[in-house]
Amino acid sequence: MALELRQSLGLVQQLVMTPQLQQAIKLLQLSRLELLETVSQEMEENPILEEMSQDEVDGDDGAGEKKEESTRALQDSQEKKSENPSGDDAGPDPDSPSLPEVTVEERTGDDVDWESYLSEYSSGYSENFSERHYEQKDAPSFENFTATKTDLSSHLLWQLNMSSVKDEKKEIGAHIIGNLNDDGYLKTTLDEISQATGDSIDDVREVLALIQNFDPVGVAARDTRECLLIQALFQDLAGTLVEKIIRDHLKDLEEKRYRQVADQLDVSIQDFLMAVTAIQALDPKPGRIYAVEETIYVTPDIYVSKVGDGYEIIQNEDGLPKLRINAYYKRMLKNRGRVSDETKAYIQEKMRSAAWLIKSIHQRQRTLYRVTESIVRFQKQFLDKGIAYLRPLVLRDVAEDIEMHESTVSRVTTSKYVHTPQGLYELKFFFNSAINRVDGDSLASESVKEQIRKIIKAEDKTKPLSDKGIENIMHDLNIRVARRTVAKYREAMGILPSRKRKEVRIN
Repeated sequence: MALELRQSLGLVQQLVMTPQLQQAIKLLQLSRLELLETVSQEMEENPILEEMSQDEVDGDDGAGEKKEESTRALQDSQEKKSENPSGDDAGPDPDSPSLPEVTVEERTGDDVDWESYLSEYSSGYSENFSERHYEQKDAPSFENFTATKTDLSSHLLWQLNMSSVKDEKKEIGAHIIGNLNDDGYLKTTLDEISQATGDSIDDVREVLALIQNFDPVGVAARDTRECLLIQALFQDLAGTLVEKIIRDHLKDLEEKRYRQVADQLDVSIQDFLMAVTAIQALDPKPGRIYAVEETIYVTPDIYVSKVGDGYEIIQNEDGLPKLRINAYYKRMLKNRGRVSDETKAYIQEKMRSAAWLIKSIHQRQRTLYRVTESIVRFQKQFLDKGIAYLRPLVLRDVAEDIEMHESTVSRVTTSKYVHTPQGLYELKFFFNSAINRVDGDSLASESVKEQIRKIIKAEDKTKPLSDKGIENIMHDLNIRVARRTVAKYREAMGILPSRKRKEVRIN
């Protein structure tokens, strides 16, 4: 059979993702901050886009255009006057009174604005005068400067440099400090430090003991037991019951086997609990107090407020620029004779891109509003009474309600936050699975978690409930949930098992 090449025509129907459609889908899943960054970048790259002023946003668009044309006409007339200095408006008016002569005094007046003087000529940066002269006007005032938080590494290096050890041992200390994690634990071996610095193990061990007594005490320990022992010895608890418990029974202490350990050590339960109280006052993670963690503030994308018997939905558009197409480039396209074909093609391309961006942002805001409106209809009981009345909800329910695809609902609820009378929540929070009741009705999983949290909070701490006991109580509350589901939800909420929640009290 001979091989040959042939050409054939065929009709195939397929979905093509145009760049404009990809941009619209991307804008749907952007958070508020990411949207602001995207708009700012587009305004830098596209000269057709411009931001409307607040007066233009509040007023009528037609009035804004008339105001812009009148302003431009005034500027043109002023330019013509400047080009014709021999006209009637050129030169001073002979009938106007003569201006007094200006004299310069060589002394400083009493009404000097020293705050402006300091902000203009005093700088917290190491810049030369020319840089300050042109850039310092945009720098923040002294009241806006905040002190930099000291991290663990710099705090320990400062103490090491202030100590009286030799420079060779300071190099060892710098290697030790550089290998500490955020909790303050040493994450390398002494042999590796010895090989890196070329010093003996004894010298490394000596510097390590020095750093372990720096502030915070217990830093540079290699495990929890060593960290707690260092702190106990620093507090003159050597040879006491506290040291014995930390050294030999730390695992039993974690499992709260208090009576067994007290019997092994031949001490009373009262003395043992007093020692446990002293151990609980120690810090197992001393480096955390110097952890550099910035607080992340969440700005809601939409507000839901109760008005009468219903709820009002208000979109948060503070800081979101109102975009429009620059009228100057519109007029350029009308003057066909004065604009080259290349310039005209460039303006048309940028104008289409700008129009599609504005349309995509409006579509994003409308979709977000409709999705929130649907969630409010489904979760009205939650908004009225709290988390115990949260309904089971899936993406398909909202998608069918607003006649959109599930993927669109998923994208628009990603990284979006809503402020409700019950608090600030991510839109994804309202979508959770269902737990069946005994009578056949269903309950949201978040409501089940809240019920488990309440049961554990109200339990007897000396006899905490097991997962099976919580299951029985939930069944009495008309909630059908298995023991393994109780354990899964308890672990998701960060609640310890019953044996670790037990408290031993002194009679």
